[in-house]
Amino acid sequence: MQKKPITNKVLWLFAVGQFGWSLLSGIITSWMVFYYIPAENSANAGILGTGYITQKPIWLTFTIFGIIMMIGRIFDAVTDPLVASWSDGSNFKGGRRIPFMKAIAVPFAISTVLVFVLPQTSVEWLNNTIIFVLLILFYLFMTIYCTPYNALIAELGDTQQHRINVSTYISFTYIAGLSLAYLVPNVAGFLEGSLGVANSIRVAIGIMAAIACAAMLVPSFLIKEREYIDSRPVKTPVFKSLFKTYRNGQFRRFVYSDVIYFFAVTLFQTGLAYYETVLMGLEETYTFLLTVIMTVVSLALYVPINRLAPKLGKKRLIVVGFFAYAFVFFLTSICGLFGLPAIVWGITIAVCAGIPMAILGILPQACVADVAELDTLETGESRSGMFFAARTFAMKMGQAIAVIVFTSLTATIDDSGTVQNAPAMNFRWTAIIATIACVTGAVIFLFYNEKKILNEIEALKADKEQNA
Repeated sequence: MQKKPITNKVLWLFAVGQFGWSLLSGIITSWMVFYYIPAENSANAGILGTGYITQKPIWLTFTIFGIIMMIGRIFDAVTDPLVASWSDGSNFKGGRRIPFMKAIAVPFAISTVLVFVLPQTSVEWLNNTIIFVLLILFYLFMTIYCTPYNALIAELGDTQQHRINVSTYISFTYIAGLSLAYLVPNVAGFLEGSLGVANSIRVAIGIMAAIACAAMLVPSFLIKEREYIDSRPVKTPVFKSLFKTYRNGQFRRFVYSDVIYFFAVTLFQTGLAYYETVLMGLEETYTFLLTVIMTVVSLALYVPINRLAPKLGKKRLIVVGFFAYAFVFFLTSICGLFGLPAIVWGITIAVCAGIPMAILGILPQACVADVAELDTLETGESRSGMFFAARTFAMKMGQAIAVIVFTSLTATIDDSGTVQNAPAMNFRWTAIIATIACVTGAVIFLFYNEKKILNEIEALKADKEQNA
């Protein structure tokens, strides 16, 4: 039971941590492939990797970089339930979640910077090994911070409205962090005159990582977990807890659609700089401008979505979000055609993407929190860490597949075995695949029964109050 009442101020302090880790994640997801693998129409693409990281495919069209990222994501996904079980079963003085976040914020930020700094020896295989190890550390540190953090979404969301509110707030800070990550080339460009291209990129990333670290420490130091949550350690073994989580039928339906959604979005996010430079003919510095437009549209919808969700239901809005993203990805697959100016394509896609970004940025977390609360009421065990970890496990598997699909589809090899700039159609295919994936995810989510979950929560809470 909660001790002190949870307020929106507490939820906002909590949401600041999301800004930090989404900024670090955005740097890796949006810029690592771009700066390590060459692309047409961009002077900076491949600037850190050419001559340092193996560019040739090592098997079929699978590049070493794509395989490294896929293994990193799989490792990340596998460690999620382990960290979740560790967090669910912990009994630290500071709580079950906050101590993990406090301990790992600084290493998490440092590992992000090192990915862009250390793989610069004169030995190619050593650089490949270094970036592999650094990515493994990055994903491990992200798991140790994010898994306990996500568990707090359910534990601080003690009511349906609080769950929607906290999901809204963290969606806002997630977008803010991701948007700032897109500013990397702009900041690097400002520093380039005195530092050079490569060093300006690294310093820009270092500045942003410091900001991210400070943000991640805000909830770690300003929220006293024990004052708000009466948490008791869970003794269920990790694999038994994970099995019990996936045995929940409603949760499985949610996860099936969620993994497809993240597969599609990761394809899009990884290819965004390429879509602008290769398909539209824009410079990568436009990424930030278009992200600002997308963010403004998204933020304008936060209040309406927050108010409509309890009335229309999260399920209906999420299905709308899936189809809206499918439309955006379809537009991306044909951008640069029909003689329209590049900036028109960019702005059109940015405006349209703001709609599903708002819906699917807010509501899925609230769905997981609903399922986790119902399970707690039914079993008496608070395993919210495992529920969010199980969701993250599936999500990261989708992301891992997306990364290797993207790098494989966009790698072209000449007769000598050298990687060349991929033709535009290869990038269009990534957007087409994302379109099909989103439609599939929408169909699967139609089988999720939100009304049944909420009705059972209210009934169990009413019984508990009568028996108190």
